[in-house]
Amino acid sequence: MAVSSLVEWIFKWLLIASLATLAATWLLKDRLPDPSYYDSDFLDDPVQRRTALRPFVTRVNGQEYHIEPKFNYELHGVVVSYHDADSFTDIWHHDKWKDYLNLRDLCVIWGDNVDSGVYQAMGFSNDSWTCWFSWTDRETGQQFAWDQLSNNHLLTDDTDLQSALMSAAPGDVIRLKGVLAAYANPGNNFQRGTSTVRTDTGNGACETIFLQEFEVLKSANSGLRLAFELSKWVLLVSLIGFLVMIFIAPARNPLVR
Repeated sequence: MAVSSLVEWIFKWLLIASLATLAATWLLKDRLPDPSYYDSDFLDDPVQRRTALRPFVTRVNGQEYHIEPKFNYELHGVVVSYHDADSFTDIWHHDKWKDYLNLRDLCVIWGDNVDSGVYQAMGFSNDSWTCWFSWTDRETGQQFAWDQLSNNHLLTDDTDLQSALMSAAPGDVIRLKGVLAAYANPGNNFQRGTSTVRTDTGNGACETIFLQEFEVLKSANSGLRLAFELSKWVLLVSLIGFLVMIFIAPARNPLVR
């Protein structure tokens, strides 16, 4: 076998292996761990207190936002789903609302919803402004605590906080601290309020939080996530290598009988 043919064969099998790894890890990297993975001592109800912070103004991407703090707020919880404001399917935040301050939404659970493991019998997803959750049997619905889940519209103009926020993924334990706040963009009359209780549902029930601190305390499925990222690069390199070798490998002679 010529060297070029051998290299082509290697790239082909790297391509197949990396594609299979990418598919498998994509399916598994966001699964939620067992309740034993979490320390319930750090997953109590959010802490909400009066704030002395006065209304203020900030600018992001040339847009001016007026922030009206309501309460100081701190939350420890487990991420179950998320939505990025710059995602391909989101036509609202950037295009229609010019909202570059709400970088990401995180749907988070805590307390009995983690301890009981009820989340493992449920499905979670986010769209542009809502966290959706579902179950397939009555017992799960009865066990789930509605006041121990929140969909959080997370606001920040700080690049370090932006990086920390974007690193969070389903299954991770996170801690955030900031202020529940209403905010508005006078340039296009966009405005959004915030929930100030955990017992409401439906439109307006999401917490809108201007972040002061954010950190991932414990990452889930780190090995699977690393394998997913590596497989993307191996797939790209092997695909390029395979296509190049097709053109430079010697032509195969037809079988002569």
